[in-house]
Amino acid sequence: MNKEMNSRREFLKKSILATGALSIGGVLPAFSAKSYNNIIGANERLRVSVMGVNSRGLALAENFASQPNSEVAHICDVDSRALQKCTKALSKFQKSIPKEYGDFRKSLESKDIDILVVAAPDHWHAPAAIMASQAGKHVYLEKPCSHNPNEGELLIQAVQRYGNVIQMGNQRRSWPNVVKAIGELHAGSIGEVYFAKTWYTNNRPSIGIGKEIVVPSWLNFDLWQGPAPRMKLKDNLLHYNWHWFWHWGTGEALNNGTHMVDLARWGLQVNYPTKVSSLGGRYAYKDDWETPDTQVINIEFGEDKLISWEGRSCNGYPIEGSTVGVMFYGKNGSLQIDGANSYKVYDLKGVLVREVKDDMPVNTASLTSPSQRLDAIHIQNLFSAIKNKEVLHSDIVSGHQSTLLVQLGNIAQRAGRVLNIDPTNGHILGDQPAMDSYWSRTYQAGWEVKV
Repeated sequence: MNKEMNSRREFLKKSILATGALSIGGVLPAFSAKSYNNIIGANERLRVSVMGVNSRGLALAENFASQPNSEVAHICDVDSRALQKCTKALSKFQKSIPKEYGDFRKSLESKDIDILVVAAPDHWHAPAAIMASQAGKHVYLEKPCSHNPNEGELLIQAVQRYGNVIQMGNQRRSWPNVVKAIGELHAGSIGEVYFAKTWYTNNRPSIGIGKEIVVPSWLNFDLWQGPAPRMKLKDNLLHYNWHWFWHWGTGEALNNGTHMVDLARWGLQVNYPTKVSSLGGRYAYKDDWETPDTQVINIEFGEDKLISWEGRSCNGYPIEGSTVGVMFYGKNGSLQIDGANSYKVYDLKGVLVREVKDDMPVNTASLTSPSQRLDAIHIQNLFSAIKNKEVLHSDIVSGHQSTLLVQLGNIAQRAGRVLNIDPTNGHILGDQPAMDSYWSRTYQAGWEVKV
């Protein structure tokens, strides 16, 4: 980084958030960003570039723009229509008009950008975050943090080498009542916790059989594919169904399972497993969807702790009264966290002994912005880590460890075998030639990921 960039970053690190109310209450969209114009420090905003603004990225751009101490200066997308839509949407949250880039790498060349928000498809997550790190930017990285385990380890190496901040977007790590619930577990409220059951259910329709189409004028499909080897564009791929193709996506396990498996790992206070298995498949429809629509992953940690994840993409019948959640089982009772910022504690007879609620609505069915107000707390934690070296609620080591658990589940599924794991680093033991093909991936020539 040059002298000018270093000076600006040093200034930002020394500036402070105005008050505790600003970092919690004041970040909520119910409060207009314009009302903060007179707050000391509010105009020393971190400047943000958002990569991928079609759906989830649009919601993130709006959330970052609504913060009193940040400004969305750049928006980047390979879809020109998405750029236009996002620019219009952001006019409701900030006065400045963001610069539009069809290629996010041009944005990274700017000396004025502090943070890259990565909300592009999964195959872009780690490569983009590493490129941003090399350009001297901090990163807000949507989950999963990587497309494959090797990329997760490269992200850790990137932070160690470049000294930037990378926060994964598993926002529940910052939700107050979720934090309180995990604290109860660690304090022994239900005794020793040995099992966490997690789940996600939905009613997704068939994606049909796709047909090859001519790339439309509004889309840079070559850059959309980026590090992934080139494939032909089909009419059932964009902008969401890429999740269900191994070439670009990671299936429901990482799309939604990452959130609750992360809470399970946090609650059980475990890192790397010893054994992972998975059963499931594409059961509901016969179409191009490759990843499982029905899947049960079991993740063992030694002889005394277990995490399970059940995913049902095409049958939304709830579990324990919720379409998404985690239930912890201990020697003295159980504790349930569903999709909201709330939890319930039960005794061994199943009697509800305590319930902690929150009146902030969470729409778990939303594909783009289920919990904007609560997620703002996570964003402010990122800002505090950048400015004041505050500890991240979800650093990249923790993010990789949680992402890896479900990645190992997918590897077990695809390999058709139970995986024995080295508990010191999460690596698969035995059958290395076959496992290596799942641990990393083949890249398009010239797009290899390097730290």
